[in-house]
Amino acid sequence: MANLPDNVHVSQHPCLLAKLSQLRSQSTPPRDVKGLIHDIALILGCEALAKELSSTPGPTDVTPLGYEFQTHQLAPGSVSLVPILRSGLGMIEAIQTLLPNPVPVHHLGLYREPETLHPVEYYNNLPNHLTAGGGSGSGPSELAIVLDPVIATGGTCAAAIQTLREWGAKRIIVLSVLGAASGVKAAAAEWPAGVEIWLAGVDEELTDRGMLKPGLGDVGDRLFLTIGK
Repeated sequence: MANLPDNVHVSQHPCLLAKLSQLRSQSTPPRDVKGLIHDIALILGCEALAKELSSTPGPTDVTPLGYEFQTHQLAPGSVSLVPILRSGLGMIEAIQTLLPNPVPVHHLGLYREPETLHPVEYYNNLPNHLTAGGGSGSGPSELAIVLDPVIATGGTCAAAIQTLREWGAKRIIVLSVLGAASGVKAAAAEWPAGVEIWLAGVDEELTDRGMLKPGLGDVGDRLFLTIGK
């Protein structure tokens, strides 16, 4: 995809592209929508984490045959998943499957105000969010992995990036199924030095309601059967 920032990566995996085409179709039933989002997140996560993470030598262990071997540990060691409610919930299980150990899941609730399309935060369970000291809970993660299936205007993604940066995350990876070119550029510009955005596909246009064109509809509505609410 031409003219995208260096910190934006669009997959060309043939299986992922085929699954994205299936997800776009209005005839795809809700059960298949859930499975396709999981599969796309899994493939995209494999590509992104292979490039963005590394491993370090760990302690030696012993195989069932009694031979010693060198273990490997994930680096960085402090990782968290940050799904954007609601639709980001559909990507959690895939990324949890990839990671070798359980990691915290911190939810952010953001929606676009219908008239202005500006993001509004309505829920945040980051531990010790924006506190300078005291209190209990975990500190910020070295790496936060944002799960947001669709980047439209980019406002919601940018707001999430800013929130995590203020929280103290050192690096952020955004995993998204589909993005609008203009919105992806806006989100990527929020913190170019600390953010990498990975997508399965990019659309060039937005409708006057801020929806991707051709897009894939409202992912949250398709996942949770709330179309026409």
